[in-house]
Amino acid sequence: MASSRDELLARIVDEVAHHGLGDRSLRDLADAVGSSHRMLLYHFGSRHGLVTAIVEAVEASQRSALTDLAAVAEPGSPSDTIRRTWASLISPELRPFIQLFYEAVAYAARHDGASFTTPWLDSAAEAARRLGLEDDPVGARLGVAVIRGLLIDVITGDQPGEATAALELFVDLVENRPRA
Repeated sequence: MASSRDELLARIVDEVAHHGLGDRSLRDLADAVGSSHRMLLYHFGSRHGLVTAIVEAVEASQRSALTDLAAVAEPGSPSDTIRRTWASLISPELRPFIQLFYEAVAYAARHDGASFTTPWLDSAAEAARRLGLEDDPVGARLGVAVIRGLLIDVITGDQPGEATAALELFVDLVENRPRA
């Protein structure tokens, strides 16, 4: 059973994914989700604590989806997992959360410089294990960077088809990469 904090956080994540975070006050966010700013302070300590919790929740959900995709992919090949992850990330349902991710990255860069890559590298290592592949931290970092860069194209209005074509080129490069 979800705690009241988790339920409140889920409502806030949905709210900011659809209406943005920007410089919205705790009072505004609380009003939008039918709570009070005091409850936000109680559960998250500060606006910074709330933003951190939002990012952690969204990221954990997306990383879990990656791990789930790897669990059903063909062993030995990351290509299917990369393609299925991409298709999920560019879906209209996830677009608000992807936009929220970039908004949170900008916020973190100004306020605390939190790492948004290390947890993804950990999830990529887990996905590699599930696929029976050797862990490749440098290759995983490149994959995260490529996907994030292409997602910027998608959320800023470029056609997803062009970004998907670029992703296919990346997948081809991964598949044909010489192994040491």
